[in-house]
Amino acid sequence: MNSVRVTAIACLMPLSELDEDPFLVDDRSQHDMCRQWAAARDYHLTCRLSLHQLRADHNALWSDVEEGLVDVFVAPNRRALENAIAGAEEFVARCAAAGVRLETADLDEPVYTLAMKSQVHRRLSMPTAGYNGC
Repeated sequence: MNSVRVTAIACLMPLSELDEDPFLVDDRSQHDMCRQWAAARDYHLTCRLSLHQLRADHNALWSDVEEGLVDVFVAPNRRALENAIAGAEEFVARCAAAGVRLETADLDEPVYTLAMKSQVHRRLSMPTAGYNGC
């Protein structure tokens, strides 16, 4: 395995947005897209973040970078990145300054059927009721 370490950034939109944009609500599918991207390059996915409008300078993004544990950030696509991080352009600039690559997987988003939306809704609305997401 390649020694390139990747942190995946997914957007976590409120469940109320499920009908409007199911992919941005479904962080599991976003992370899967990032995992596929990393695997295709033989990179090692070391961290998965699910964020909603996090500040570009937030410690959650930079602590592993400062410790030398991140080589690449990957987001599913630009739209997900812009919803995950407030000030995506500032984040892009910070990545460049820190010498950390920022990539987007840009794979095809799933086409959500009513059944798929229902699964996402159940998984996100019942996290403490013993439902494991399967």
